Amino acid sequence: MSATLATASYIGATILFILSLGGLSNPETSRRGNLYGIIGMAIAVLATVFGPRVTPAGYAWIIAAMVIGGSIGLYAARIVKMTQMPELVALMHSLVGLAAVLVGFANYIDPAASAEFQGAEKTIHEVEIYLGILIGAVTFSGSVIAFGKLSARISGKPMLLPGRHWLNLAGLVVVLWFGWRFIQAHSIPEGMLPLAVMTVIALLFGIHMVMAIGGADMPVVVSMLNSYSGWAAAATGFMLSNDLLIVTGALVGSSGAILSYIMCRAMNRRFLAVIAGGFGTEGGKPAAPGAAPAGDVSPIGAAETAELLREAKNVIIVPGYGMAVAQAQHTVYEITKLLRDKGVNVRFGIHPVAGRMPGHMNVLLAEAKVPYDIVLEMDELNEDFPGTDVSMVIGANDIVNPSAQEDPASPIAGMPVLQVWKAKTSIVMKRSMASGYAGVDNPLFYKENNRMLFGDAKKMLDEVLAALKA
Repeated sequence: MSATLATASYIGATILFILSLGGLSNPETSRRGNLYGIIGMAIAVLATVFGPRVTPAGYAWIIAAMVIGGSIGLYAARIVKMTQMPELVALMHSLVGLAAVLVGFANYIDPAASAEFQGAEKTIHEVEIYLGILIGAVTFSGSVIAFGKLSARISGKPMLLPGRHWLNLAGLVVVLWFGWRFIQAHSIPEGMLPLAVMTVIALLFGIHMVMAIGGADMPVVVSMLNSYSGWAAAATGFMLSNDLLIVTGALVGSSGAILSYIMCRAMNRRFLAVIAGGFGTEGGKPAAPGAAPAGDVSPIGAAETAELLREAKNVIIVPGYGMAVAQAQHTVYEITKLLRDKGVNVRFGIHPVAGRMPGHMNVLLAEAKVPYDIVLEMDELNEDFPGTDVSMVIGANDIVNPSAQEDPASPIAGMPVLQVWKAKTSIVMKRSMASGYAGVDNPLFYKENNRMLFGDAKKMLDEVLAALKA
């Protein structure tokens, strides 16, 4: 394949990637967007493999790598459950970071690549290598820790070291110093020491950064690492003079940054506050004295829940991570279908940070074939709760906590939430009275119009469905 044809293929793949992002922004066009992305990636891979920079001698290695990687991908796609998608996404981000690190070192020690640049071009190329490895190392180690937290292999409690901000600052100063040493190096062996030291510091920084972040902020962490992986890919593109990698990395990096901003705004959190850590599972600030709600909860059974749903005209269902853990989305769809067939107006309210990653609840509901047009964002539904007969919360907690609006002393004060308590009757499905990832109590449980349906979400929803059919 000629260089001109490879460039044209890259342009086509870039256009398809942009169309893919546009399609993925809407549930109704997401399948088409996913298809655009698949076709674009296939074109990009073929254009790279058969491009002018790959010699026939390398085909065997490339084919072997593609077979191994493809087999692992197919195996993971078959066995990974929908509840495991957040940790899988984090693990995929770590692979992007690791690739950036390995490509950076390989590019630096390649004599042909080093001889290609002289003077200012050589300095710029070395800066690209240094930054690519730096971002890649942070992405790799941070994503591995995120994977551990999301899969419960590592505690969600934030690890806050004394003087952690000073440690980060000292690490940054050392990285800048060794970056100067790296650029001033006159030979590859001389430059390997500062490059290796920087890599170790970057790996430690990624670990420290994500370990300090609590469970409540993990959705933001996933989107943040997504952005980091994009910038790592873009840096790799600069290293390899590959325009497609630069553009694709910039698309992923910028879209991930925008998503992180949206997630932070949905939690009333500043991005720097998320990075600073200390908010989440077992690490949230205790409620102010006297702020803890007092009162009795009103339990409800499956039969009574079914009766309330049967008599309702308007129902809003708010899913949370508890629904994902219980794998209850298919039963939720059956209940929704049954109620809609009886003329009940059923809709779903989705909070931007529900679950463990952006769009987690949307993916689960789409898997269960819940119609896209009844799955609405928080801002589209909040004004409708006063006219709703039943609001049903399935395994959510912090995103329906009234103290975010009613208690200025609450750690989540100011966070936009779904106002389920304004419905005529709210029903909360939970295993226990435990607090959510933010570690704060929820006054919703004690509201006069609220009922608590205790138990496993799947089991209880199956009983509700059976009662509705009876």
